[in-house]
Amino acid sequence: MIYSLDDLIMLSALQHFVYCERQCALIHVEQAWSENVFTAEGRIMHEKVDTAKYESRKNVRIEYGVPMRSLRLGLIGKADVVEFHRTDDGTWLPFPVEYKRGKSKADNCDRVQLCAQAICLEEMLDVEIREGTLFYGQTRRREDVVFDRELRMETEDVAEKVHELIVAGITPKPEYSKKCERCSLLELCMPKTCVRARSVRNYLLTAMEQE
Repeated sequence: MIYSLDDLIMLSALQHFVYCERQCALIHVEQAWSENVFTAEGRIMHEKVDTAKYESRKNVRIEYGVPMRSLRLGLIGKADVVEFHRTDDGTWLPFPVEYKRGKSKADNCDRVQLCAQAICLEEMLDVEIREGTLFYGQTRRREDVVFDRELRMETEDVAEKVHELIVAGITPKPEYSKKCERCSLLELCMPKTCVRARSVRNYLLTAMEQE
């Protein structure tokens, strides 16, 4: 399937979806947003990267704020950094680098976003990209990511599901977990309140049925 330009969704939506489907819908369906200390720190980090200029270091050329898209997956966005590594045959191979404020996560939300960037670059430049890296501000370390078949399949599956979520226009119900406390949309989402309200309703319905 080839998506039209009008149907492209933001690359970041994939990261939001893997992290929390409700968060993804709140942002990309309901257009809700709220900033907290974590998102502010992340925004500042990205702004510093985006305002940087082109760099060249021997066999590495560094581009900042690189626009990209994939009509096959229906994605559009911008990479924080793309390093172009000079190969033995003189060609330049793209190597995407994504900056994150925190630390490495247990799920694949950041890896899927980075893989989606690689797929966009592959489509645009007609190359094969085998790996990229995530840079985490809290640990000040890079985490190399291999774009293997499993991660590519997950990324394509997530892209399809995000499109379906946006077309349906239905925000999933909340499921509270510890990561909710770090979410900037906590007060808008109200996961504890919604879950509690639903539990009371279920209790009353059950009581009525027993009567």
